[in-house]
Amino acid sequence: MEDCCPADNPVEYGTKLTKEREGDLINPTYYKNIGGCLRYLTCTRPDILFEVGLISRYMEKPRSSQLKTTKRILCFVKGTASYGLFYSSSQNLEITGYSDNDWAGSLEDRKNTTGFVFFMGETAFTWTSKKQYIVALSTCEAKYIVAASCVCHAKWLRKLMEDL
Repeated sequence: MEDCCPADNPVEYGTKLTKEREGDLINPTYYKNIGGCLRYLTCTRPDILFEVGLISRYMEKPRSSQLKTTKRILCFVKGTASYGLFYSSSQNLEITGYSDNDWAGSLEDRKNTTGFVFFMGETAFTWTSKKQYIVALSTCEAKYIVAASCVCHAKWLRKLMEDL
């Protein structure tokens, strides 16, 4: 992968991975090693969190098509090696949050993936991207689930700030 061409984005638009995807089975240990390294990288690179979560769903029986997607993420990381989070001191303690989801993004169980990020001032300090626990029957319900999870997280953040 040292000589790979950098990619503009971590996953091609419209990529949908499934357990029954075409391709030969590959060595799960090799796939888990790459996935684990990428999971570790998400601590400072939240821009790849969704994609790493996507490939992590197939650790049990990975196929060559899923490995291709994993290698695309590595190409993106190579092209954006200077990206990352920068933490600096600031007097601005205003908390701002953003959230989004994909509606029925998982082809196996039709569950959504929720993602959100919270900033303190201009610095991102907590984020997540995970599959929702229930199947939303409409985009409105999916957005409501995202909002509810953000409110729960925001309450936790407010309590944390009060304790400081």
